[in-house]
Amino acid sequence: MTDAPSTGRLGPRVVIADDQELVRTGFRMILTARGIDVVGEASDGAEAVAKVLEHRPDVALLDIRMPGMDGLEAARRILVQVPRCRVIMLTTFDLDHYVYAALAAGASGFLLKDVTSAHLAAAVRLVDTGDALLAPSITRRLVERFATGAPTPATSTQAPAPHRDLAPLTPREREVLTLLGHGFSNSELASELTLTESTVKTHVARIFAKLNLRDRAQAVVLAYETGLVSPGGRQQRPVGGR
Repeated sequence: MTDAPSTGRLGPRVVIADDQELVRTGFRMILTARGIDVVGEASDGAEAVAKVLEHRPDVALLDIRMPGMDGLEAARRILVQVPRCRVIMLTTFDLDHYVYAALAAGASGFLLKDVTSAHLAAAVRLVDTGDALLAPSITRRLVERFATGAPTPATSTQAPAPHRDLAPLTPREREVLTLLGHGFSNSELASELTLTESTVKTHVARIFAKLNLRDRAQAVVLAYETGLVSPGGRQQRPVGGR
């Protein structure tokens, strides 16, 4: 297997990991045609970690189910060793139970392997900007399905939440985090709390900094894991100070 040559930063730099060569080739062709530089490819998790350490890409596309080290373990190691790298998990099945563990570990979202060419490129560019790939409402449904379920091979060994102690948050920030857990967008938060969107963005940024969160997907996971939001709970305004 040969890495795609790097010809300068035309867009996000990407490493692709999948045990199927045809999948890797197809994704590489799609991304390259759209000005996204594929700097490395891997056929298993261990090789994916090595390629990320070698090339320091902006985004890693990781298949969840690979021989040897799977994508979940690879994601954990990558996010610890190269924290600036964004991880997108690839799966054949919608709401695969491994995806929840990946989100809890810090992945920025997931894609089904039948993703369209345009969506694949857009997803890579989106997470490269620091945003989460999943809409908050989709993330919330995913977390509700797996956060309180019986342990699985994926969830029983998952890494702890980045910061389970919410003490650093002000009452207002706890309120904002709770609404994030319910899937509120920034505009919905602003309307619900009678704030400007710029003020909401400031609160969200401070929450991420205080709790060492990468994006909104991880914020949703943490809101459930700390009990701020319960599965099946209604989207109603929590009690909190202004």
